Amino acid sequence: MSTAIQVNKPEPITNGKQVVVFDNDTDVKKTIRTLEAGKPIVISGFYSNGLVLLKALKVHLDRKLPNESFQEQRAYRAAYHTLSNRILIEIEDHKIALKKAPFIGWLEKLYPEMSDFVLPFPQVQGLNSSWQWYKNGVKIPVLRNKIHPYYGTYFPTRFDHLILFDNWLKRYEGPKKKAVDVGVGSGILSLQLVKHGFQKVFGTDINPNAIVGLTAFMGDTKLSRKIELDHAPLFGKYDKPVELIVFNPPWLPKTSKEDDVDEAIYYDENLFPDFFEAATQRLLPEGQLVILFSNLSEITNPKAIHPIEKELSEGGRFQLERCFKKKVRKASTETKRDQHWRVSEEVELWVLTHK
Repeated sequence: MSTAIQVNKPEPITNGKQVVVFDNDTDVKKTIRTLEAGKPIVISGFYSNGLVLLKALKVHLDRKLPNESFQEQRAYRAAYHTLSNRILIEIEDHKIALKKAPFIGWLEKLYPEMSDFVLPFPQVQGLNSSWQWYKNGVKIPVLRNKIHPYYGTYFPTRFDHLILFDNWLKRYEGPKKKAVDVGVGSGILSLQLVKHGFQKVFGTDINPNAIVGLTAFMGDTKLSRKIELDHAPLFGKYDKPVELIVFNPPWLPKTSKEDDVDEAIYYDENLFPDFFEAATQRLLPEGQLVILFSNLSEITNPKAIHPIEKELSEGGRFQLERCFKKKVRKASTETKRDQHWRVSEEVELWVLTHK
Protein backbone atom coordinates (compact mmCIF):
# COMPACT_ATOMS: atom_id res chain seq x y z
CA MET A 1 0.00 0.00 0.00
CA SER A 2 1.32 3.43 -0.90
CA THR A 3 2.49 5.44 2.10
CA ALA A 4 2.16 8.69 0.14
CA ILE A 5 -1.63 8.49 0.22
CA GLN A 6 -3.53 8.06 3.48
CA VAL A 7 -6.61 5.94 2.95
CA ASN A 8 -10.01 6.67 4.46
CA LYS A 9 -11.05 4.18 7.13
CA PRO A 10 -13.45 4.03 10.10
CA GLU A 11 -12.14 6.24 12.89
CA PRO A 12 -11.03 4.07 15.83
CA ILE A 13 -12.28 4.98 19.29
CA THR A 14 -9.54 4.85 21.88
CA ASN A 15 -10.84 6.97 24.77
CA GLY A 16 -11.97 5.32 27.99
CA LYS A 17 -15.47 6.84 28.07
CA GLN A 18 -17.87 4.92 30.28
CA VAL A 19 -20.31 2.87 28.22
CA VAL A 20 -23.15 0.43 28.80
CA VAL A 21 -22.59 -3.26 27.99
CA PHE A 22 -25.12 -5.20 25.93
CA ASP A 23 -25.26 -9.00 25.90
CA ASN A 24 -27.97 -11.63 25.46
CA ASP A 25 -29.34 -10.91 28.95
CA THR A 26 -29.71 -7.15 28.50
CA ASP A 27 -33.14 -5.53 28.06
CA VAL A 28 -33.40 -4.47 24.40
CA LYS A 29 -35.97 -1.67 24.80
CA LYS A 30 -33.99 -0.11 27.64
CA THR A 31 -30.85 -0.29 25.49
CA ILE A 32 -32.54 1.51 22.60
CA ARG A 33 -33.63 4.27 24.99
CA THR A 34 -29.98 4.54 26.06
CA LEU A 35 -28.94 4.95 22.42
CA GLU A 36 -31.61 7.61 21.86
CA ALA A 37 -30.26 9.45 24.89
CA GLY A 38 -26.94 9.73 23.09
CA LYS A 39 -25.03 7.13 25.11
CA PRO A 40 -22.86 4.43 23.50
CA ILE A 41 -23.33 0.68 23.95
CA VAL A 42 -20.59 -1.98 23.82
CA ILE A 43 -21.53 -5.43 22.52
CA SER A 44 -20.40 -8.31 24.77
CA GLY A 45 -20.42 -12.09 24.45
CA PHE A 46 -21.39 -13.14 20.91
CA TYR A 47 -21.14 -11.21 17.65
CA SER A 48 -24.77 -12.12 17.04
CA ASN A 49 -25.80 -9.97 20.02
CA GLY A 50 -24.96 -6.94 17.92
CA LEU A 51 -27.11 -8.25 15.07
CA VAL A 52 -30.01 -8.76 17.49
CA LEU A 53 -29.74 -5.17 18.72
CA LEU A 54 -29.54 -3.74 15.18
CA LYS A 55 -32.62 -5.72 14.16
CA ALA A 56 -34.53 -4.44 17.20
CA LEU A 57 -33.44 -0.89 16.37
CA LYS A 58 -34.85 -1.23 12.85
CA VAL A 59 -38.16 -2.54 14.22
CA HIS A 60 -38.25 0.40 16.64
CA LEU A 61 -37.64 2.94 13.84
CA ASP A 62 -40.16 1.22 11.56
CA ARG A 63 -42.82 1.91 14.17
CA LYS A 64 -41.63 5.42 14.88
CA LEU A 65 -40.83 6.85 11.42
CA PRO A 66 -42.60 6.73 8.03
CA ASN A 67 -40.48 5.01 5.41
CA GLU A 68 -42.37 5.14 2.11
CA SER A 69 -41.41 8.12 -0.05
CA PHE A 70 -37.86 8.68 -1.26
CA GLN A 71 -37.42 11.61 1.15
CA GLU A 72 -38.81 9.60 4.09
CA GLN A 73 -36.40 6.79 3.32
CA ARG A 74 -33.48 9.22 3.49
CA ALA A 75 -34.68 10.56 6.87
CA TYR A 76 -35.10 7.00 8.13
CA ARG A 77 -31.59 6.03 7.06
CA ALA A 78 -30.15 9.15 8.71
CA ALA A 79 -31.83 8.26 12.04
CA TYR A 80 -30.67 4.66 11.78
CA HIS A 81 -27.13 5.79 10.95
CA THR A 82 -26.94 8.04 14.01
CA LEU A 83 -28.29 5.50 16.51
CA SER A 84 -26.59 2.39 15.13
CA ASN A 85 -23.16 4.04 15.20
CA ARG A 86 -23.48 4.33 18.98
CA ILE A 87 -23.30 0.53 19.13
CA LEU A 88 -19.62 -0.33 19.60
CA ILE A 89 -17.39 -3.38 19.05
CA GLU A 90 -14.02 -3.99 20.74
CA ILE A 91 -11.05 -5.03 18.59
CA GLU A 92 -8.17 -6.94 20.23
CA ASP A 93 -5.04 -8.01 18.35
CA HIS A 94 -6.69 -7.02 15.03
CA LYS A 95 -9.60 -9.38 15.69
CA ILE A 96 -13.17 -8.82 16.87
CA ALA A 97 -13.26 -9.55 20.61
CA LEU A 98 -16.51 -11.52 20.44
CA LYS A 99 -17.39 -15.19 20.10
CA LYS A 100 -18.30 -16.47 16.61
CA ALA A 101 -17.20 -13.22 14.97
CA PRO A 102 -16.07 -13.13 11.33
CA PHE A 103 -12.41 -12.71 10.38
CA ILE A 104 -11.82 -9.32 8.74
CA GLY A 105 -8.45 -8.86 7.09
CA TRP A 106 -8.93 -5.09 6.84
CA LEU A 107 -8.42 -4.76 10.63
CA GLU A 108 -4.72 -5.52 10.16
CA LYS A 109 -4.28 -3.97 6.70
CA LEU A 110 -5.87 -0.63 7.61
CA TYR A 111 -4.68 -0.36 11.24
CA PRO A 112 -1.09 -1.68 11.27
CA GLU A 113 -0.10 0.87 13.92
CA MET A 114 -2.67 -0.26 16.52
CA SER A 115 -4.02 -3.65 17.51
CA ASP A 116 -6.57 -2.80 20.24
CA PHE A 117 -9.33 -0.24 19.70
CA VAL A 118 -13.08 0.18 19.37
CA LEU A 119 -15.25 0.66 16.26
CA PRO A 120 -18.97 1.33 15.70
CA PHE A 121 -20.75 -1.92 14.86
CA PRO A 122 -22.10 -0.73 11.45
CA GLN A 123 -18.52 0.19 10.49
CA VAL A 124 -17.41 -3.33 11.43
CA GLN A 125 -20.23 -4.72 9.29
CA GLY A 126 -19.06 -2.54 6.42
CA LEU A 127 -15.49 -3.76 6.86
CA ASN A 128 -16.72 -7.35 6.89
CA SER A 129 -18.79 -6.98 3.71
CA SER A 130 -15.95 -5.14 2.01
CA TRP A 131 -13.47 -7.85 2.97
CA GLN A 132 -15.67 -10.54 1.42
CA TRP A 133 -15.97 -8.53 -1.82
CA TYR A 134 -12.24 -7.82 -1.85
CA LYS A 135 -11.23 -11.43 -1.09
CA ASN A 136 -13.74 -13.19 -3.36
CA GLY A 137 -13.97 -10.58 -6.10
CA VAL A 138 -17.03 -9.13 -7.83
CA LYS A 139 -18.18 -10.24 -11.26
CA ILE A 140 -18.99 -7.36 -13.59
CA PRO A 141 -20.88 -8.39 -16.78
CA VAL A 142 -18.88 -6.09 -19.09
CA LEU A 143 -15.45 -7.30 -17.89
CA ARG A 144 -13.64 -10.58 -18.46
CA ASN A 145 -12.22 -10.84 -14.95
CA LYS A 146 -13.58 -10.08 -11.50
CA ILE A 147 -12.69 -6.83 -9.78
CA HIS A 148 -11.48 -6.80 -6.17
CA PRO A 149 -12.78 -3.47 -4.79
CA TYR A 150 -10.69 -1.91 -2.04
CA TYR A 151 -12.32 -0.83 1.20
CA GLY A 152 -14.18 2.47 0.87
CA THR A 153 -14.26 2.37 -2.93
CA TYR A 154 -17.57 2.55 -4.75
CA PHE A 155 -18.43 -0.29 -7.09
CA PRO A 156 -21.75 -0.78 -8.89
CA THR A 157 -24.34 -3.36 -7.92
CA ARG A 158 -26.43 -2.52 -10.99
CA PHE A 159 -24.92 -2.64 -14.43
CA ASP A 160 -27.36 -1.02 -16.88
CA HIS A 161 -25.17 2.06 -17.38
CA LEU A 162 -22.03 -0.06 -17.84
CA ILE A 163 -23.75 -2.15 -20.52
CA LEU A 164 -24.86 1.08 -22.22
CA PHE A 165 -21.24 2.30 -22.19
CA ASP A 166 -19.89 -1.04 -23.43
CA ASN A 167 -22.32 -1.02 -26.36
CA TRP A 168 -21.27 2.53 -27.20
CA LEU A 169 -17.58 1.54 -27.11
CA LYS A 170 -18.27 -1.31 -29.55
CA ARG A 171 -19.48 1.28 -32.07
CA TYR A 172 -16.81 3.89 -31.30
CA GLU A 173 -14.78 4.66 -34.43
CA GLY A 174 -12.63 7.52 -33.19
CA PRO A 175 -8.92 7.41 -32.30
CA LYS A 176 -7.96 5.28 -29.31
CA LYS A 177 -4.67 6.82 -28.25
CA LYS A 178 -5.61 8.49 -24.95
CA ALA A 179 -8.66 8.90 -22.71
CA VAL A 180 -9.37 10.38 -19.29
CA ASP A 181 -11.64 8.67 -16.76
CA VAL A 182 -12.74 11.29 -14.22
CA GLY A 183 -13.66 9.69 -10.90
CA VAL A 184 -12.12 6.32 -11.67
CA GLY A 185 -13.56 4.55 -8.59
CA SER A 186 -12.96 0.81 -8.80
CA GLY A 187 -11.70 1.25 -12.34
CA ILE A 188 -14.50 -0.33 -14.35
CA LEU A 189 -14.78 2.36 -17.07
CA SER A 190 -10.99 2.41 -17.45
CA LEU A 191 -10.90 -1.37 -17.75
CA GLN A 192 -13.64 -1.19 -20.38
CA LEU A 193 -11.63 1.38 -22.32
CA VAL A 194 -8.53 -0.84 -22.26
CA LYS A 195 -10.64 -3.85 -23.26
CA HIS A 196 -11.85 -1.93 -26.32
CA GLY A 197 -8.36 -1.01 -27.44
CA PHE A 198 -7.45 2.34 -25.84
CA GLN A 199 -3.68 2.59 -25.55
CA LYS A 200 -3.57 4.85 -22.48
CA VAL A 201 -6.14 5.82 -19.87
CA PHE A 202 -5.59 8.52 -17.25
CA GLY A 203 -7.77 7.99 -14.16
CA THR A 204 -8.37 10.48 -11.35
CA ASP A 205 -10.28 10.31 -8.08
CA ILE A 206 -10.60 12.41 -4.93
CA ASN A 207 -11.03 9.20 -2.93
CA PRO A 208 -7.56 7.98 -1.86
CA ASN A 209 -8.89 4.45 -1.37
CA ALA A 210 -9.77 4.26 -5.08
CA ILE A 211 -6.22 5.15 -6.12
CA VAL A 212 -4.50 2.90 -3.55
CA GLY A 213 -6.86 0.01 -4.25
CA LEU A 214 -6.66 0.18 -8.05
CA THR A 215 -2.86 0.56 -7.91
CA ALA A 216 -2.64 -2.60 -5.80
CA PHE A 217 -5.13 -4.41 -8.04
CA MET A 218 -3.08 -3.71 -11.18
CA GLY A 219 0.28 -4.42 -9.53
CA ASP A 220 3.11 -4.67 -12.07
CA THR A 221 0.96 -5.99 -14.89
CA LYS A 222 0.37 -4.63 -18.40
CA LEU A 223 -2.66 -2.83 -16.98
CA SER A 224 -0.41 -0.69 -14.78
CA ARG A 225 1.27 0.60 -17.93
CA LYS A 226 -2.01 1.27 -19.72
CA ILE A 227 -3.84 2.94 -16.80
CA GLU A 228 -2.16 5.85 -15.01
CA LEU A 229 -3.70 7.19 -11.79
CA ASP A 230 -3.73 10.49 -9.93
CA HIS A 231 -5.24 11.24 -6.51
CA ALA A 232 -6.86 14.56 -7.38
CA PRO A 233 -10.20 16.20 -8.18
CA LEU A 234 -11.50 16.36 -11.74
CA PHE A 235 -8.58 16.10 -14.21
CA GLY A 236 -5.74 16.40 -11.71
CA LYS A 237 -2.34 16.65 -13.40
CA TYR A 238 -3.63 15.61 -16.82
CA ASP A 239 -3.79 18.89 -18.71
CA LYS A 240 -3.08 17.75 -22.26
CA PRO A 241 -6.16 17.42 -24.51
CA VAL A 242 -7.34 13.90 -25.32
CA GLU A 243 -9.80 12.42 -27.79
CA LEU A 244 -12.17 10.98 -25.17
CA ILE A 245 -13.24 11.98 -21.67
CA VAL A 246 -15.55 9.70 -19.70
CA PHE A 247 -17.33 10.65 -16.48
CA ASN A 248 -19.68 8.61 -14.31
CA PRO A 249 -20.61 11.23 -11.69
CA PRO A 250 -22.90 10.88 -8.68
CA TRP A 251 -26.55 10.87 -9.76
CA LEU A 252 -28.20 12.79 -6.92
CA PRO A 253 -27.68 16.40 -5.72
CA LYS A 254 -26.80 16.95 -2.09
CA THR A 255 -29.75 18.23 -0.10
CA SER A 256 -28.51 17.80 3.48
CA LYS A 257 -25.33 17.44 5.52
CA GLU A 258 -25.94 13.70 5.78
CA ASP A 259 -25.30 13.46 2.03
CA ASP A 260 -21.69 14.55 2.57
CA VAL A 261 -20.78 11.06 3.79
CA ASP A 262 -21.08 9.53 0.33
CA GLU A 263 -19.55 11.54 -2.49
CA ALA A 264 -20.00 8.59 -4.85
CA ILE A 265 -23.78 9.03 -4.71
CA TYR A 266 -24.40 12.75 -4.06
CA TYR A 267 -22.87 15.73 -5.89
CA ASP A 268 -22.58 19.33 -4.76
CA GLU A 269 -23.68 22.32 -6.80
CA ASN A 270 -20.18 23.10 -8.07
CA LEU A 271 -19.28 19.68 -9.46
CA PHE A 272 -20.83 19.95 -12.92
CA PRO A 273 -19.97 23.62 -13.63
CA ASP A 274 -16.36 22.95 -12.58
CA PHE A 275 -16.21 19.75 -14.60
CA PHE A 276 -17.54 21.28 -17.81
CA GLU A 277 -15.24 24.28 -17.49
CA ALA A 278 -12.20 22.03 -17.05
CA ALA A 279 -13.34 19.60 -19.77
CA THR A 280 -13.33 22.34 -22.43
CA GLN A 281 -9.57 22.65 -21.93
CA ARG A 282 -8.91 18.88 -21.89
CA LEU A 283 -10.87 17.77 -24.98
CA LEU A 284 -9.36 17.81 -28.47
CA PRO A 285 -11.33 19.82 -31.10
CA GLU A 286 -12.82 16.64 -32.60
CA GLY A 287 -12.96 14.80 -29.27
CA GLN A 288 -15.98 13.39 -27.46
CA LEU A 289 -17.18 13.82 -23.90
CA VAL A 290 -19.19 10.85 -22.56
CA ILE A 291 -21.19 11.15 -19.34
CA LEU A 292 -23.08 8.30 -17.70
CA PHE A 293 -26.05 9.58 -15.75
CA SER A 294 -29.64 8.82 -14.72
CA ASN A 295 -33.02 10.54 -14.44
CA LEU A 296 -33.22 9.41 -10.81
CA SER A 297 -33.04 12.93 -9.41
CA GLU A 298 -35.90 14.17 -11.60
CA ILE A 299 -38.06 11.20 -10.59
CA THR A 300 -37.53 11.69 -6.88
CA ASN A 301 -37.75 15.48 -7.07
CA PRO A 302 -39.83 16.97 -9.93
CA LYS A 303 -38.17 20.37 -9.35
CA ALA A 304 -34.66 18.99 -9.84
CA ILE A 305 -32.56 20.49 -12.62
CA HIS A 306 -30.74 18.06 -14.91
CA PRO A 307 -27.10 19.29 -14.82
CA ILE A 308 -26.21 18.09 -18.32
CA GLU A 309 -29.29 19.61 -19.91
CA LYS A 310 -28.50 22.84 -18.05
CA GLU A 311 -24.97 22.89 -19.48
CA LEU A 312 -26.24 22.32 -23.00
CA SER A 313 -28.82 25.10 -22.77
CA GLU A 314 -26.77 27.66 -20.82
CA GLY A 315 -23.07 26.74 -20.87
CA GLY A 316 -22.24 27.60 -24.47
CA ARG A 317 -19.33 25.16 -24.44
CA PHE A 318 -20.70 21.85 -25.72
CA GLN A 319 -23.32 20.54 -28.08
CA LEU A 320 -25.22 17.27 -27.96
CA GLU A 321 -24.14 14.65 -30.44
CA ARG A 322 -26.32 11.82 -29.10
CA CYS A 323 -28.08 10.68 -25.93
CA PHE A 324 -28.74 6.98 -25.38
CA LYS A 325 -31.18 5.82 -22.70
CA LYS A 326 -31.89 2.44 -21.17
CA LYS A 327 -34.60 1.37 -18.74
CA VAL A 328 -33.14 -0.03 -15.53
CA ARG A 329 -34.07 -3.50 -14.39
CA LYS A 330 -36.82 -3.77 -11.82
CA ALA A 331 -35.99 -3.50 -8.13
CA SER A 332 -35.42 -6.80 -6.37
CA THR A 333 -38.57 -8.40 -5.01
CA GLU A 334 -36.61 -9.05 -1.81
CA THR A 335 -36.09 -5.38 -0.99
CA LYS A 336 -38.19 -4.01 1.85
CA ARG A 337 -38.08 -0.44 0.58
CA ASP A 338 -40.87 0.99 -1.49
CA GLN A 339 -39.13 1.68 -4.80
CA HIS A 340 -42.10 2.27 -7.11
CA TRP A 341 -40.19 5.18 -8.64
CA ARG A 342 -37.71 2.68 -10.13
CA VAL A 343 -40.33 1.83 -12.78
CA SER A 344 -39.59 5.16 -14.47
CA GLU A 345 -35.83 5.17 -13.98
CA GLU A 346 -33.53 5.26 -16.99
CA VAL A 347 -29.77 5.34 -17.25
CA GLU A 348 -28.36 7.80 -19.76
CA LEU A 349 -25.24 8.02 -21.89
CA TRP A 350 -24.61 11.55 -23.13
CA VAL A 351 -22.15 12.18 -25.95
CA LEU A 352 -21.09 15.84 -26.15
CA THR A 353 -18.70 17.62 -28.50
CA HIS A 354 -17.20 21.11 -28.69
CA LYS A 355 -19.47 23.80 -30.08
